[in-house]
This record gives sequence, structure tokens and C-alpha cells, in this order.
Amino acid sequence: MDDDHLVVLGRVTDAYGVNGWIKIQPYGGAADSALLTARNWTFRRGAESSRPGPAPPAIDRVIAIERARCHSLSVVAKPVDAHDRSDAEALKGAEVFVRRSEFPPLPAGEFYWIDLIGCEVLDPQGARLGRVAAIDDHGAHPILQLDGGDLIPFVDEYVVEVDPAAGRIVVDWRTDWSA
Repeated sequence: MDDDHLVVLGRVTDAYGVNGWIKIQPYGGAADSALLTARNWTFRRGAESSRPGPAPPAIDRVIAIERARCHSLSVVAKPVDAHDRSDAEALKGAEVFVRRSEFPPLPAGEFYWIDLIGCEVLDPQGARLGRVAAIDDHGAHPILQLDGGDLIPFVDEYVVEVDPAAGRIVVDWRTDWSA
């Protein structure tokens, strides 16, 4: 994956307080979100809106972030150029993107899911099972969704090797198990 690639991490849900802070609903867990460490966020919102009344103006700009922290299941942040509640409210509804290069490094053996999207999935004999189209987590464990529709639990019992740099994941899984 290109380190300049923008990754969507959440959506601005509201202003937080009166001093320009914003509240973000992260698309992953708040406590381990790259939103907590990245200092430049891209805010995007199209001119279309499903809300009644006039659509908010479109946004597509990079804004420096002074501080960010967890607040319950959300992230709250202070954009450098937001000074009051109305500045923060102007960002409401925008999606928040961060460059992949601004993600913090991970310990050995841990992976960002975004780096696994597009990886080839093979069985131990080298037979192609598919390509990772998405990763879902419904509580018990993550599940690899392959481009052909197969679902594979992303757990140590089945995962033999993960090599995002090579674009490869080896799993001990038979395709007839997904049916």
C-alpha cells in the first residue's frame, strides 16, 4: 500500500464544547485509532446531503490537529484553526481521512487491516483461495471476506502466515468449509 494513501477512519458527529473541539465517531476502536497520533487530517464532505434543508458546503481540505484524545467510544480533537463552536460545527458530517504514513508503527506480528485488503490468500500448498476484499469483526473475531464471497476466520487456528509486504496470507482452510 502506498504510504500517501488516504484511509477513512471516522466521521465528525458534532462540536465538542465551545472552544473549537470536534467529536469523531471512529470506524474502528477509539482507543487504538490512528486519529490519536496523526497530526494532519483530511476532511471530506460532498455537497449532497440526506438531511432536510440546505446542504452543508462541500469540504475537501487538510487541517492540522493540535490535540486528540479518547472520550468514551469517540475521539475528540482540536483542529489548530478552529477557535469556537461554530468553527467546529462547520466540520459536522465530514469524513476524516489520515495518510497511511501517519499511522503509528505496530509491534511485530500485528497488522493494520487496511494493509491486508488486496492480499492474495493461499492454502499451505499454494492454491489460490482468493483476494481479501474486506475484513469484518462482529465481536468474536475478525473475518476475511474474499473477492469470491468466501469467509475465513482470521484466527491463529487457521492463519499460517501473514506477509502484507509480499501481499500474501497463507491459511489452513478448505474452500468447502465456507459453503
